[in-house]
Amino acid sequence: MNHTVTEAQSRPVDFLMDDGVRLVGEAFGEAHAESVLLAHGGGQTRYAWSRVARRLGDAGWHALALDLRGHGESDWDEGQNYTLERYGQDLAAVARTFSRPPVLVGASLGGNAGLLTAGRYAAGAIRALVLVDITPKVDPKGVDKVLGFMGQHLADGFESFEDASRAISAYLPDRKGRQSNVQSLARYLRPRPDGRLAWHWDPAFITGRRSSRLRDDTVAQLESVLASIRVPILLVRGSNSELVNEESVAHFLDLAPHAQFRDVTGAGHMIVGDRNDVFADVLDDFLGSL
Repeated sequence: MNHTVTEAQSRPVDFLMDDGVRLVGEAFGEAHAESVLLAHGGGQTRYAWSRVARRLGDAGWHALALDLRGHGESDWDEGQNYTLERYGQDLAAVARTFSRPPVLVGASLGGNAGLLTAGRYAAGAIRALVLVDITPKVDPKGVDKVLGFMGQHLADGFESFEDASRAISAYLPDRKGRQSNVQSLARYLRPRPDGRLAWHWDPAFITGRRSSRLRDDTVAQLESVLASIRVPILLVRGSNSELVNEESVAHFLDLAPHAQFRDVTGAGHMIVGDRNDVFADVLDDFLGSL
């Protein structure tokens, strides 16, 4: 696998997977330092981690925020392989390029993929695992809500950044007074040939037959993998999460009794967006305990 880095304080990195898909990321801090690999949720990009990654770099960590396949600047998969297993294999391949085993931090999709990475594909190459508002068992109504919003604008896109901002505000009404700005949205939207704007990810991630939508056998697989992981684990849940409820947390801790758990008050499923500084403090405490 090829791995290229350009020298800069914040530097772009890219990785070539075994199937030819190129993944793009951004690294902060010195490459020889203790490392953190950050994997975003479905429909997001590496920019979801920007503030956290920069803070980690400033604190002496080597932090790498990755665009998952089909997202951001990473390649779209011509074979439309967006299964959880493929994402887990991708993270394992990237983790093995670090000089020291990284702490893997995964939100939602990145967290489920991280479970497979830490428990199956790269068990010896992960130092610890942080799961951000994701567990093997989640509320199906919450999943339908998230996927419904992601699929709602696939065909028509958005007329403008302001149009997209209004749609996000309607989906996240609790974020009062925090309407997404154009500079932020420019990292999540791309221009279409017809002049409208589309999300910066492959529509096949949602519509394709090889998507990461959880099946019953996948849930059982994640439960089995979670129970086998022996490295330190931290589960961070948003107190207002649409996906992870108290039953989900209890089930998670039954499977992984050595795991730590933190609840972030006032945050929903998008913890890093809702309470970024609080999440960063929680992560700092966990990293400091390793």
